[in-house]
Amino acid sequence: MSGKTKILIVDDDVHIAELMSLYLNKEGYETREAHAGGKALDEFSRFSPSLVILDLMLPEKDGYEVCREIRRISTVPIIMLTAKGETFDKVLGLELGADDYIVKPFEPKELVARVKAVLRRYDRKEGTARQIVVPNMTINPATYQVIYYGETLELPPKEFELLYFLASNPNIVFTRDQLLDKVWGYYFAGEPRTVDVHVKRVREKMPREDSWGIKTVWGVGYKFDTGER
Repeated sequence: MSGKTKILIVDDDVHIAELMSLYLNKEGYETREAHAGGKALDEFSRFSPSLVILDLMLPEKDGYEVCREIRRISTVPIIMLTAKGETFDKVLGLELGADDYIVKPFEPKELVARVKAVLRRYDRKEGTARQIVVPNMTINPATYQVIYYGETLELPPKEFELLYFLASNPNIVFTRDQLLDKVWGYYFAGEPRTVDVHVKRVREKMPREDSWGIKTVWGVGYKFDTGER
């Protein structure tokens, strides 16, 4: 049985998929390829990869839909890969739960470096996570669950990770760029909107009045205020 880290490559361009496999295999990764959205989901179930490289423009189901389906059942890291470079595509990909975003054309060495960085962050997060408890809420990073007033909240991975990061650093103010760096793991420069959108969604799922909460520090960013004085 192979002990290699497994990576699923999803791209309708067979030559690009083979090129990515070649470089990743040289680095010691085990890869499998899929060239359509439906096939990608089948391979995901069979292959159980540690990371997915996902092109957006796919036949059958596009990359957004595939990402959404994967996120319903798994927190495995996803790197989105596309020829599109528009802001809308980047923000939407991140909001759906992607961990990184690479625009074609790209250097294979850059892809390998991004893969290693995302896997390092994921392993570090899995290995050092601790449960956080505040009045009426428990955040459990081992299960990616938030129990709020006795009920489990449905939080996509990036909403959970944003809440967990802020709650792990109580009463410390972070700029949007810092949050992009810490939660998404790289500088997505010039796109603070994705942080604002995620904060808004988290707040909407916690409507009750509590002493704690994610507070806006105008002109700076956000913090998790414990309410302790």
